[in-house]
Amino acid sequence: MSDASDRFALPLLHAGQAQKEITHNEALQLIDMLLHPYAESASLTAPPGGETAGQSWIVAAGASGAWVGQDGNLALMTSGGWRFVVPKAGMKVFVADIGAASVFDGSVWVADAVGADGYYVNGQRIIGARLSAIGDPSGGSVIDTQSRAAIGSVLTMLRNHGMIDAA
Repeated sequence: MSDASDRFALPLLHAGQAQKEITHNEALQLIDMLLHPYAESASLTAPPGGETAGQSWIVAAGASGAWVGQDGNLALMTSGGWRFVVPKAGMKVFVADIGAASVFDGSVWVADAVGADGYYVNGQRIIGARLSAIGDPSGGSVIDTQSRAAIGSVLTMLRNHGMIDAA
C-alpha cells in the first residue's frame, strides 16, 4: 500500500498507525490549499516575511530561503510552517497581485485566457469590453441591398452574442 495519494501525494492513514491525527491533519492542510487555490503572488522567489497562516504563493524560478528547491510549486504558510504542493497540468490558481488566474501547463505557469479586461489567445486580447452601439447601414447615393443585408446580419449576430450594444 502506498504512503500517499496518487495525484497530490496527500498522506494516507494505515491500519494500526500510531498518531493518525498527525497524518490526517497534514492531509487536511494540503486539501485546504488545493480546494480553492488562491495565491498572493507568483513573482516572489523567497517568503515575503509577515505571512500569516492560510496565505499561499506560487514560487517563482530561482527560489531561495525557506522556498529553495520549490520553483513553480505552491507554497502554503500553515500554523505548522511551510507546506508545498507540486502543481498538476491544468491546475488554475487565482493570483491576487495580478488580479487574474494562472494555469499550470504541465511545465510552467501561464496567464489564463480570461482576464479582468478581456479574453486572450496567445497573449493577445481578442475580446475586450463592449463598446458603444454600431448603427445599421443607411444613407449613401447608391444603395446596395445585398451588402446592407449582409452587414445587417453581421451586426445582428454581434448584438445577439453581446459583443456590441444594440443600436
